[in-house]
Amino acid sequence: MLKSLMAATALTLSLTQSAVADSPMAFDVAEDHTRIFMASAPLHENGMPAHGNAFISQGYIYPEGTLDADTAGVNTDGSPAFPKLVLGTWTCDGYFVGEGGNATTGVWIISRQVFDFGDGDVIVTQGTEIVDIGVENLRPITGAAGSFAEWDSAVAQTLLGFNEHMAVNATFRIDAEEDDQASVIPGSSRIGAPARYERAEEQLEWASGSPAGPAVDAAAG
Repeated sequence: MLKSLMAATALTLSLTQSAVADSPMAFDVAEDHTRIFMASAPLHENGMPAHGNAFISQGYIYPEGTLDADTAGVNTDGSPAFPKLVLGTWTCDGYFVGEGGNATTGVWIISRQVFDFGDGDVIVTQGTEIVDIGVENLRPITGAAGSFAEWDSAVAQTLLGFNEHMAVNATFRIDAEEDDQASVIPGSSRIGAPARYERAEEQLEWASGSPAGPAVDAAAG
């Protein structure tokens, strides 16, 4: 019985370590211009979204280094430009603030972002987005599941630029805290990944007690 228990524990630990090691600690996102929807008001005189304008957008998650400022990660019809590299789906909803679409520096959006890597691996972040290209901005992790379930630190977002479809290209990295770094699995290439002993699908943790994000104007488009 003891040998069977030890063997089962070893197998569970091995599978968990493998899942964590395969979890990306950095990745790129290409916003899909065909799935950007904003409210019909308020708008600036030039038609750009103004403070308080609600929106929802989706895009594709790619491996780190796939995108740059000029790379269109999405085809004209909304399909991924690099289908074999797609890691998952990114969804973002929130509000434009300050100067909104006319902003040239600083915070222009307050949003929630959901990174869905499939197979139950999900990261949710909430916070500010800045319009400055190449400047890193931290967003707290407010929810996670699967291989990311025990993360409670932050994701750093850097805007790479706007592609030819005027959609956002951005890169992200999980910002590990000291406690997370101390529990990294030996031999793992994913720095900061916490040691996990439970089955990933049984782990679910929400740091935020209520949903966030706007009710998008049904007439927007």
